Amino acid sequence: MIYEHPLAYLLGVEGAALLRSFRGEFGRDFVEARLAEIRELLDDDALAGAAVEVADVEAAEGYRIWSGTYDGPNGLFDIEEPVVGRILDDLPAGDALDAACGTGRVAAALARRGHRVLGVDGSPDMLARARARVPQGVFSLGDLGDLPVPDGSVDLVVCSLALTHVPSLGPAMAEFARVLRPGGHVVVSDMHPEGVARGFVPPVRLADGRPGRIATYRHAVGDYVRAALAAGLRVRRCEEPRIADAPSAAEAPPTAAPSSEEVAEVWDVWPWSLTGLVPEAARAAYGDVPAMIIWHFQLPASGH
Repeated sequence: MIYEHPLAYLLGVEGAALLRSFRGEFGRDFVEARLAEIRELLDDDALAGAAVEVADVEAAEGYRIWSGTYDGPNGLFDIEEPVVGRILDDLPAGDALDAACGTGRVAAALARRGHRVLGVDGSPDMLARARARVPQGVFSLGDLGDLPVPDGSVDLVVCSLALTHVPSLGPAMAEFARVLRPGGHVVVSDMHPEGVARGFVPPVRLADGRPGRIATYRHAVGDYVRAALAAGLRVRRCEEPRIADAPSAAEAPPTAAPSSEEVAEVWDVWPWSLTGLVPEAARAAYGDVPAMIIWHFQLPASGH
């Protein structure tokens, strides 16, 4: 079980902001405002009693629960799709594998670009939706560490928002390299490790109403590079887009800050709602922290 206390999170945000001020980025007024805000938070009875025990839910079960609403509004999709789209637009059509395909969002984008699409996912519920969405694709149940795909059979592997759910990147990267033809490409998008460290982990509600988080692992930037190089892949590109980079960010209307009572009642939107209680500290603590990390790797052609 995971113990989540909103007050602990908020004090962490305040602490991160104060560390930046300690380096000279902010002055006396900022520090005094943060200390006063901390005192107010500690005196807030609504926050003091709002801690919850949260189940750590395995990825397959979490995505089974999430499958019915996965294609709803998702800010990460808005950030990811323009960057990944530009990479895919520069690659020739061929045989493409959507690894951890989910409901087929990426598979559909690949099909629109003329690729012959294979999809693999560990959730039968997600696969059913992918088959309905991309009827011309071939979708199979499988694991990222043991893909049901022959050696050297695809020109492109795309893996979107999935590697944060595996404890080690090595097996998945090795599988991506195994199924590629020489000269083939791998495009990976993931929640940025800084976001994972700050608690931005997908929530789900279990059948009995209990809160849960889908098991998520923080892989450092270097972990991706080391796993790719060990699999024989070469780095072609790395992008770290921010929330502000999303086309929808400029159109988003300002929202009113929630009250502590409102925040205490809506666990499902922690920690996004929590930052609304301490907006100045959150801006200072997060700064320009990227929302995602997007990689383009390539398997060298034969003889290179």
